[in-house]
Amino acid sequence: MFDPRHGNRLLKALLVGTALLAAGLPASAQEDDEAEYQAQIPDVSIYKAMLDANKRTGWVQFREYAGQQLIYFTALQSMHCRLKEVRYSINSDTLDQTFPMAKCDPELPFNLPSDDSQNWIYIKLKPGEAQTIAVQAVWDDGSGSEIVVYQPCKNPEATCAAIKTIKKAKPRADEPAPSTPVR
Repeated sequence: MFDPRHGNRLLKALLVGTALLAAGLPASAQEDDEAEYQAQIPDVSIYKAMLDANKRTGWVQFREYAGQQLIYFTALQSMHCRLKEVRYSINSDTLDQTFPMAKCDPELPFNLPSDDSQNWIYIKLKPGEAQTIAVQAVWDDGSGSEIVVYQPCKNPEATCAAIKTIKKAKPRADEPAPSTPVR
């Protein structure tokens, strides 16, 4: 059976909770006409989830075009606001090269750069030169992803990549130690 005294207590608790919440909000949220928007880059966890979701379809893509082999870094470039660098190597897993990352625009954190030179999009090689490409994403906090080795798809007409192997990241001397103990 419903006791009205409990209903009043619940209503009072809700009102007090609402007042406390409102008191804790920044003034800009309360004063809509004076709020100034500050663009912020999304949390790195969003980028890491994107990277993981794109792993199977390819962090990079191979294409044979106009007498050249092109390797596109488009998927990785769309994460440039949280990537410190992209390490890669052709036909080995030494990760001895880095792909240039575009300058981040916090207003458009996932947009590709509008540079006409294509320097931010792909590398050019001789036809069939790359049998594999090993790739590792390094985040702005210095942590590195696993190393994924891709090979061209069997369909030479397609722009794609197929996973050959996935390797755990090797500890590097220049990578910071975790700030919290590992369990």
